[in-house]
Amino acid sequence: MTLDHTHTVHTLDLNFLGIPGAIAAYLFPHAHGVVLLECGPGSTLPALQKHLERLGYTPADITDVIVTHIHLDHAGASGWLARQGARVHVHPVGAPHMLNPEKLLASAGRIYGDQMDFLWGEFLPVPEERLSVVQDGDVIEVEGLRFEAIDTPGHAYHHHAYIFEDICFTGDVGGVRLQGTEHLRVPMPPPEFDLEKWRESVQRLQRAHENGRFNSIAPTHFGIFDDAGRHLARLSHSLDEVEAWMEQVMPAEPSTEELNRQFLEWTQRRSREEGLDEELAQAYEAANPSWMSAPGIQRYWKKHRLPQS
Repeated sequence: MTLDHTHTVHTLDLNFLGIPGAIAAYLFPHAHGVVLLECGPGSTLPALQKHLERLGYTPADITDVIVTHIHLDHAGASGWLARQGARVHVHPVGAPHMLNPEKLLASAGRIYGDQMDFLWGEFLPVPEERLSVVQDGDVIEVEGLRFEAIDTPGHAYHHHAYIFEDICFTGDVGGVRLQGTEHLRVPMPPPEFDLEKWRESVQRLQRAHENGRFNSIAPTHFGIFDDAGRHLARLSHSLDEVEAWMEQVMPAEPSTEELNRQFLEWTQRRSREEGLDEELAQAYEAANPSWMSAPGIQRYWKKHRLPQS
């Protein structure tokens, strides 16, 4: 995609699990190399390298990697890229886990079990000298490219959205929306899903859009859309739908297994009502597995909605 005022943005499809349009990395050429915003997991490094080769670059040409947050599908390859010479820019809450990912990987291992390597590949620590901590409102400047960080918790505490020219790159706080549809899902994995903080983040992005800061929106799952205002309105509505569903289901205190069954059933019903075919529904499940949200919802409900002893 070429913007009217200056710079080119390439959307790289990392072909996660062989499924097109599930995980994106965004590439920005500059005079002395390229910037990546999101880098995908270690398991998709071969696909990333093929894109670089197609565009005339090598991993050593990546001067900077900007990650919206440190979940494996967004930042998993960053340690490897740092070893090729890239600076890695990350939220301050996520930075310690990039230096030492032991706790992050242990937490992910409890979720994914023996599928860890297959799904995500290797997650290497980022050397301290290659790590750059980004605060809310900071602007990362690389050879005339400017990326402004906006602290946007809700999906995760350690989450930034980034405004670049006319586009807001929203990581996961902007929801999951694949190409060819307006269907939008809210990824709610444990341990940091927080509905109230997410609403505040969406409102902050809506104000930025209304103030003319951006007109396009680019979730990592997947691609650039030119209807930012409509997208954010649908996202706000999706959060309302999730809350209404939780308030109906959670008072019965379902087990994680039962909650997962009911959530998957609800998700599939929403998909059918919005006209998703089977292939697109499978792509959504690859980008945002429904089963991951059940424990996130359960943890949120116990922490924020039940009386604390």
